[in-house]
Amino acid sequence: MLKKSVLKYFILPFSLFILDSEAKALPGQPTEEVGAWIKAHPTLRPRSGEKFFVKKADTAAQRFTFQASVLPPGRITFSKDRSKIRTERIAMYDGINGMSLQRLEESLRVIYGLDIHQDFKSAQVVYEYPNQSAINSARFAKTPIREALRGQLRVGDRYAYWVEIAKPRDGKAFTGQMTVFLKADLDKLESELRNR
Repeated sequence: MLKKSVLKYFILPFSLFILDSEAKALPGQPTEEVGAWIKAHPTLRPRSGEKFFVKKADTAAQRFTFQASVLPPGRITFSKDRSKIRTERIAMYDGINGMSLQRLEESLRVIYGLDIHQDFKSAQVVYEYPNQSAINSARFAKTPIREALRGQLRVGDRYAYWVEIAKPRDGKAFTGQMTVFLKADLDKLESELRNR
């Protein structure tokens, strides 16, 4: 069971445990290596039965998940090589304090260290959504969830990143996700996001 102070700001208090250590397991690395890294990571600390999908929650109002996958991000497709991780995703829900890009960025830094955080910060934004046309279309179709999704695809020197926050028109965001993935999968995900 997590202490309430831990989930109040999600993983920020854990930054003292790992300081700015360099990540040891990232997309492109063998599944065994990533599994061992997740198990030993002081912030992730999987429970019994958790290996590549870690859930943390203190209340229904505050939840955190971390997932490593051999599949590329976006729509599920067949992957011949199941020996390497392609995607790692941080997802958070905070019905009390809300969600922001800054909180997702800080979570990225705490989990992966300064190198990956800097790669994200200096990454080029290659796609950002929604545009006004998509917003108008979602309003006309009365699909508030589609209208609420705000996201970016970025490509850095080492990895590609997908950030998405659900922010209603007249409210604050409570949920968001940050995905680190192989640059080879960028075109697939960008095409899917542009056509959804």
